[in-house]
Amino acid sequence: MDNIKKVQAVLIGVLAAVNGFLGNLAVPVYVLLACNIIDYITALIAAPKRGEQIDSLKGFNGLKKKVLMYLLIAVGWLIDTLVNYAAQQVRPDFRQPYIVAVVVALWLAFNEMLSIIENVADADGPVPPFLKKLIKNLKKKTEDVTETGGDDERK
Repeated sequence: MDNIKKVQAVLIGVLAAVNGFLGNLAVPVYVLLACNIIDYITALIAAPKRGEQIDSLKGFNGLKKKVLMYLLIAVGWLIDTLVNYAAQQVRPDFRQPYIVAVVVALWLAFNEMLSIIENVADADGPVPPFLKKLIKNLKKKTEDVTETGGDDERK
């Protein structure tokens, strides 16, 4: 087996383990990760147009902010874990997916998407007018669902 096939096998194994651990949280986390990378790149591209200096401290602070996002998701995961534990004490067959962590990840991803759009616009890139409004509405809908405890059709 050549080195490329070994790397592929290890990568597939790692991704399978991560997917198994994250469950329904995998897609939002992967989307957030992609948004983090795109936001970082677009911020670097937009910086000169904004008259900003690119330096290591600013870059480090940007990366620190991204790491903190994942710590917020971890807090959501901890909340979900405690809710599951408490519910299983009353009803042992209870299994709730990661709801709080998923909502946190979605909200953070929408924030990153808005930042990407702002970066692209600042870099004089084309931004379809509907896109920012769409993402703001999705973010608002995420916030509304968490405030009402569900999608309230009576509004």
